[in-house]
Amino acid sequence: MEKTIIIAEAGVNHNGEIEIAKKLIDVASDAGVDYVKFQTFKATSLASKNAEKAIYQKENTNDESESQLSMLKKLELTESMHFELIDYSKKKGTNFLSTGFDQESIDFLDGLGMEFFKIPSGEITNLPYLRKIGGLGKPIIISTGMADLMEISNALKVLEDAGANKSDITVLHCNTEYPTPMQDVNLMAMTTIANALKVSVGYSDHTLGIEVPIAAVALGAKVIEKHFTLDRNMKGPDHRASLEPSELKAMVKSIRNIERAIGNGEKKPSPSELKNKIVARKSIVAMKAIKKGEVFTDENLTVKRPGSGISPMKWDEIIGTTAAKNYNEDDLI
Repeated sequence: MEKTIIIAEAGVNHNGEIEIAKKLIDVASDAGVDYVKFQTFKATSLASKNAEKAIYQKENTNDESESQLSMLKKLELTESMHFELIDYSKKKGTNFLSTGFDQESIDFLDGLGMEFFKIPSGEITNLPYLRKIGGLGKPIIISTGMADLMEISNALKVLEDAGANKSDITVLHCNTEYPTPMQDVNLMAMTTIANALKVSVGYSDHTLGIEVPIAAVALGAKVIEKHFTLDRNMKGPDHRASLEPSELKAMVKSIRNIERAIGNGEKKPSPSELKNKIVARKSIVAMKAIKKGEVFTDENLTVKRPGSGISPMKWDEIIGTTAAKNYNEDDLI
């Protein structure tokens, strides 16, 4: 199986502080993820002054009166922070990635040489945004929280019409509730997307815990994205629905194990189990002493371990034949 791309979503869990962002990179590097991803935006380009925070954002920031714009201004990464974090990621042996939420930020990230562009769920109906991303000529990952199949199909058409190659697009099934209730995950929708739209698929997870992204890999996810934090008790909009460091490491380890476990689909004995074949299987043996010339019957033959003799599958061929020698009880026939 191809290696699953694991994106550790730091997002805005740095709380606007460069040192916290670096610690998040430390955690991602230690966990062995492929990318650590942040978010790049100009708050004034992302939200109007009248935009309210989501319910989960109000709850997690303990401030219902604060506007979304005010919250986002505290969470911006400056351009100089981006350069510093890119250098730091290289030193830590992991890849820096960021999602751009507006046209200016996309241009900035493109200039930084992003390997691919990640489209967040909220932009899947943003036609100018999609055209911008599609025209960059780079691989694309698109999250589909809150979207139905038709909206996903429409977004893919915009991307392709703008110049994107469908083979370079990975569609992530996603549920945009923080945290996502298990009954709302609908993981099989990922398979529906793959079959209906003929695209590579993955999963962006907002559940608590690591079970669902691991299951997604078993179902064929090529990309896994998961929020993480230094501490779920930190103040900020996304911390409570994020993994803590030990959980992120456990998720990566589990996904790598699942990759090895999936195999190639051919059903045959594995090298590790062949040595147990003789021990676990059975052979036709003498139920009691049998003299030479005696006819083999259901009354003098039985089936027991080990499996180094005649297979019980040949029982009907042996019954009715005569013994060519004397047998003691439990002797292999």
